[in-house]
Amino acid sequence: MWIDTHCHLDASEFDADRAAVASAARDAQVSRIVIPAVARFNFSAVRELAHCVDGGAYVLGIHPLYAPAAQDEDLAVLRSEIHASLDDPRFVGIGEIGLDFFVPGLDAVRQREIYTAQLKMAREFDLPVICHVRKSQDSVIAELRRFNVVRGIAHAFNGSFQQADAYIAQGFKLGFGGNVTFERARRIRQLAAQLPLDALVVETDAPDIAPEWIYKGRNTPDQVPRIAAVIAAMRSLTLPQLALCTTANAHAALPRLALAQR
Repeated sequence: MWIDTHCHLDASEFDADRAAVASAARDAQVSRIVIPAVARFNFSAVRELAHCVDGGAYVLGIHPLYAPAAQDEDLAVLRSEIHASLDDPRFVGIGEIGLDFFVPGLDAVRQREIYTAQLKMAREFDLPVICHVRKSQDSVIAELRRFNVVRGIAHAFNGSFQQADAYIAQGFKLGFGGNVTFERARRIRQLAAQLPLDALVVETDAPDIAPEWIYKGRNTPDQVPRIAAVIAAMRSLTLPQLALCTTANAHAALPRLALAQR
């Protein structure tokens, strides 16, 4: 069985066939799908969807792309929603949060304010986080250390080996998805092949970051086994071996995930 640790199944790209996409994932032996929130407007949507999807789970947070427009009231609502979700076995953490210094024009100061406020919530409620990291590896890690957040996932990891070691030392797992299937993505492939096996989790970021065989198409969670097959080949592992390891790693990163009912 596989776990897709990052899939935006609530996205509008799935409006026409969401149930079929979820069914195809299940048929592909993807037993868990973690659905991240991105802003206040979809807190309820990801929760409801996680309860509708076989093996669904969700995290709540404010994405850095939405952080500049977020109000302090949104943070208050997030905290309230987190508190209300603690008894929900399908709620597994805080995310998608982080910093994005790649997209031009985003307010970096407000991003940091929203990110650190959510890290405080992670500490308050003793929850893991799923971090969005683009051109911001060192800044994201520094804040994780400052607030002593010691469990979670660095989503779509694309840093250096030194930065990978810093995340691992902080108790984090590193997410690998469709990017690893492109031969030109040499650093990502090198990381996936050489990092400690107990540091890796697999993800799709569907509908985004499609693998090479559906380049520029819509990504879907049923692609996890094919993406994983690329990683397994690079590491001289069988698919069952990699599935066993990445499932254990996902549970270590998001301990409540083991409680999510099928």
